Amino acid sequence: MTPADPGADSAQRFRVSFVCTGNICRSPMAEVVLRSLADRAGLGERIAIESAATGDWHVGERADHRTLAALERAGYDGSRHRARQFDPADFARLDLVVAFDRGQSRVLRNWARNLPDEHKVRLLLEFDPELSPLQDVPDPYYSDDATFDRVLGMIERSTSALFRQLAPALRQGNR
Repeated sequence: MTPADPGADSAQRFRVSFVCTGNICRSPMAEVVLRSLADRAGLGERIAIESAATGDWHVGERADHRTLAALERAGYDGSRHRARQFDPADFARLDLVVAFDRGQSRVLRNWARNLPDEHKVRLLLEFDPELSPLQDVPDPYYSDDATFDRVLGMIERSTSALFRQLAPALRQGNR
């Protein structure tokens, strides 16, 4: 999984999708955090970042107000987000599909058309050695603001670890 040349067409950029249950809590957080990291490093043009849901309950909606508030408290802007459902056809254009828990990972692997697509599916916490034993990022939907903040902290750590792994290849323009 190495990124494409920055001058290449946007279809040649490294493409990652963060996928959670409804695309209104965890996956929008990770999308915003990774985009911020890439932009601050001057690598935003070398990576295409999106998010999606395994379910269709919230398609077209903004991120949950508690997600937006947690992002804002941490200095991010998630206001442009609109929820969408992951389409199994997306595997063909993606390099990495990041799930937040084992249930979503199972769903995505079942939707994969072949073994290479299955191998694109990874759990977010796998990227942070200290958090990886937990495996799952908790879903804050039925919780309070403090839980949204804690979940965002986990996402920031793991997404930063992911970015540290991607950045050298992004800088070199390797695919």
